[in-house]
Amino acid sequence: MSVPVIPFAEGEARLDWIALTRALEAGHRLPRAEVGDTFLHRDRDTVLSRAAWIDGMGIAVKTATVFPGNPAAGQPAINGGVALYSDANGTLEALIDFHLVTKWKTAGDSLLAARRLARPDSRRILIVGAGTVGQALREAYGAGFPGAEFFVWNRSPDGAARLADAHPGTVAADDLEAAVGGADIIACATMSTEPVIRGEWLQPGQHLDLIGAYRADMREVDDTALQRARIFVDSRETVLGHIGELKTPLETGAIEEGDVLADYYDLQTGGFVRTGADEITLFKNGGGAHLDLMTSRYILRRWQEP
Repeated sequence: MSVPVIPFAEGEARLDWIALTRALEAGHRLPRAEVGDTFLHRDRDTVLSRAAWIDGMGIAVKTATVFPGNPAAGQPAINGGVALYSDANGTLEALIDFHLVTKWKTAGDSLLAARRLARPDSRRILIVGAGTVGQALREAYGAGFPGAEFFVWNRSPDGAARLADAHPGTVAADDLEAAVGGADIIACATMSTEPVIRGEWLQPGQHLDLIGAYRADMREVDDTALQRARIFVDSRETVLGHIGELKTPLETGAIEEGDVLADYYDLQTGGFVRTGADEITLFKNGGGAHLDLMTSRYILRRWQEP
């Protein structure tokens, strides 16, 4: 039997955002994943492989090749794929497009948190950052909060205008502080190394979703935002000691590890939940390899359905 190769467009046509959040939630009822990353370098070129193994689900190895010089030759800078292996015998079960897994894993991760932590009556959603992830967040949040008004802010107003034009019902915002103050949900997906969102701007009852920071030197919010909020993460293991958003304030003492109330493995115990209408909830999307595995398994299941 041939191994399926799942390309982006054909694979995405079969997917559903709400169904993905259910699959991610179900994946966290299994034993904790074992994860590991490896890096290879040649001058500016990089190969990153992220592996995850969940007992009862299987194994995924997601490989990204990063060649910064490619765009000059009209080729994408990032390429790669995901190899999905059987839990029973380790045989290859599927090869899945790298960008398909990354898009749905990243935005689905945030949507699952928002469905648990944001107020159910949230109707004004602000996306900060109009890049590829911002586009995916607009799709995912649109599915999770139908009827909501959407706003987008970007350092480059042209970028915000393009995202707004591509999605009816989306308005480009030019004043970030005002946009944050008027939103029920703020989803931040930037490449910033300095805080973009100030804690003093936040209002009672908001949900703050942080996606962009993925290195130890990156942050999207200041200490005040963390101190005012109830903090949640997708995985303590892959976030706390690795991503600057929480690593730095933990090291400086601005927050303590006990301030991180829950991760997705606490979903089944009831710890990952909003407890009051006026509290500010903050979620850090770290996007570990175990989430790539859960997403890949969901994609393969949908691919195999009649």
